[in-house]
Amino acid sequence: MEIYEAIKQRRSIHDFKPQNVEESKLTSIFAGASWAPTHRMKEPWEVHIIQNKAVASYAERVTESYLRLGYAEGYDNDKQRKLMEGIKQHLLSIPHHAIIYMEKEKDLRLFEEDYAAVCAFIQNVQLLAWSHGVGGLWTTNPYIYDREFSRSCGIDPDLYKIVSVLQMGYPNRIPQPKRRTPIEQKVNFIND
Repeated sequence: MEIYEAIKQRRSIHDFKPQNVEESKLTSIFAGASWAPTHRMKEPWEVHIIQNKAVASYAERVTESYLRLGYAEGYDNDKQRKLMEGIKQHLLSIPHHAIIYMEKEKDLRLFEEDYAAVCAFIQNVQLLAWSHGVGGLWTTNPYIYDREFSRSCGIDPDLYKIVSVLQMGYPNRIPQPKRRTPIEQKVNFIND
């Protein structure tokens, strides 16, 4: 697949087939993505891929985080339970949850360089996955900012920042493309 076509055709996937992506394919995707630009060759990305039986405990940790963060406040117990069960069932329907995180850097400039490199890595993952018929959804849900959630995933929140959870699997449904703003409205050539 040509890179331009991969960029144009890639979609954010919300509905996955109940089928795991082969680990060798995932390894190949993440290995290729590691050619992202990285300042000082730091390669700041780290990845935990939650899959198979581990997804159930992961979904439990996510719903506990939502409750801890107050996202069900104001609902009666029955509505709270239904809401959390809906979230849990949705997470269980996703074959792979790639927690992508990075070491925290005290120097703001270096932190932003590392963060940008991790974001480039994530986009590379999405494009390479798409070229292999694998879909993804780049998420930044509130639980990634919950220190207790980080700890429950084996990630020390004092040392590391979760950048994203990339939901991955074979697409069950591919959405139609959304219209883009003409680039002429975004790019200005400054000559003087």
